[in-house]
Amino acid sequence: MSKAYVFLADGFEEIEGLTVVDLLRRAEIETITVSVMGREEIIGSHRIPVVADTLIGDVHPTVEDLLVLPGGMPGTLHLGDCEKLRELLLKAAEENGRIAAICAAPTVFGKLGLLNGRKAICYPGMEEGLTGAEVTAEPVVTDGNITTSRGLGTAIPFALRLIEELSGKETAERIAKSIVYQA
Repeated sequence: MSKAYVFLADGFEEIEGLTVVDLLRRAEIETITVSVMGREEIIGSHRIPVVADTLIGDVHPTVEDLLVLPGGMPGTLHLGDCEKLRELLLKAAEENGRIAAICAAPTVFGKLGLLNGRKAICYPGMEEGLTGAEVTAEPVVTDGNITTSRGLGTAIPFALRLIEELSGKETAERIAKSIVYQA
């Protein structure tokens, strides 16, 4: 069964990261929070401390697993600067593994050349970081193995799309109903 790894860095947008973790866990998808900061405690962009499940050096995702990047600043910059994370993303993309990012974080994919010829979206005003992408205005965009989303206001539909990709439409609909989400 697929796992989801949510990568956290100081300055990550708490709602974007933790909504994904919460909803995937409600869907009974094994979801692991991963610090890229060399320590388990991460401080979100609104100074909310979060304790990650593990450190990036201790994770070894497979092609079946999902790698998720929440946005926020300077969290996105820290994610993009993490060499080990860049290696994991490049390997996942090469193997057609699932990767996803929201808000500013899709720019990490753009800088790695992973969006060439694909539809993608990010936080408004950061589109130039989506190098090679066909930029859309949808709240959530999936093109092949890559899912991107716009920001905090799209965190729930983003998480539901990831659930659909990993566990199917029925599970995503069940979770949406259980949290009284109406699209």
